[in-house]
Amino acid sequence: MPNSSSISEFLLLALADTRQLQLLHFWLLLGIYLAALLGNGLISTAVACDHRLHTPMYFFLLNLALLDLGCISTTLPKAMANALCGTRAISYTGCAAQVFFLLFLFGAEYSILTIMSYDRYVAICMPLHYGTLLGSRACATMAAAAWGTGVLYSLMHTANTFSLPLCQGNAVDQFFCEIPQILKLSCSEYYLREVGLLLFSVCLAFGCFVFIVVSYMQIFRAVLSIPSEQGRHKAFSTCLPHLAVVCLFLSTGFFAYLKPPSISSPSLDLVVALLYSMVPPTLNPIIYSMRNKEIKHALSKLLQYAVFLLQ
Repeated sequence: MPNSSSISEFLLLALADTRQLQLLHFWLLLGIYLAALLGNGLISTAVACDHRLHTPMYFFLLNLALLDLGCISTTLPKAMANALCGTRAISYTGCAAQVFFLLFLFGAEYSILTIMSYDRYVAICMPLHYGTLLGSRACATMAAAAWGTGVLYSLMHTANTFSLPLCQGNAVDQFFCEIPQILKLSCSEYYLREVGLLLFSVCLAFGCFVFIVVSYMQIFRAVLSIPSEQGRHKAFSTCLPHLAVVCLFLSTGFFAYLKPPSISSPSLDLVVALLYSMVPPTLNPIIYSMRNKEIKHALSKLLQYAVFLLQ
């Protein structure tokens, strides 16, 4: 029976059995990946280059776009390479790196989304203190704390997971390496350590969720008390994209990891993994730019400049 010291590679779940379907999946994944790169790249460039977007809200949006780029770049390139080459293998080190970066980026993104809810709360409920509470130094400190939290969270889980003895082979029932699938390969008497850490993480995530909910309760109460309809519309327009992104992130992530075991199946796990790993990074730029005049204007200027350079 193999153990972790004798495993040099893992076998990921194949997205298709036939060569034609493998190539089809490659082109579909490539299209999704390029769309996510383009959307998040445009958002990042627009925020970085337009001085009118150098505000706390857009600073955190820039961080979110960079994290989304990292998230989708952690899973899709390997899946595309395997689909194109007709292989399933990923090295032990590559699998550990995939787990580390995925947890790091997801943890940092959830922290950034929590900070963005605080940003919207201060902007709407405490506008006179906005410049004080969310100055450039405070924003940089909060962003650094979010990224640092992601690193510590990921190090804790990755080190613990890959220190477990693996006794159930090396076939991972997912198209990328993730902790629940790695735990299925571990010896039954050892994996409870990681389950305990996962439960602790769920408690922390629930605390952030409560903070976001309470923040938005206060925001909606403040917005509904605004006498003018135009003022209410403007306030809602700055909050609804963030709320939509939070709902998308949490609904896909929570369902992936907290769904009842009774409805779990390999095909459902695959669909859920595709949703939470690809949908948020791809749709977030669309959600934020759809009704945001500042982002639209910055993107328009950016595209005009690009056309000018090409002429």
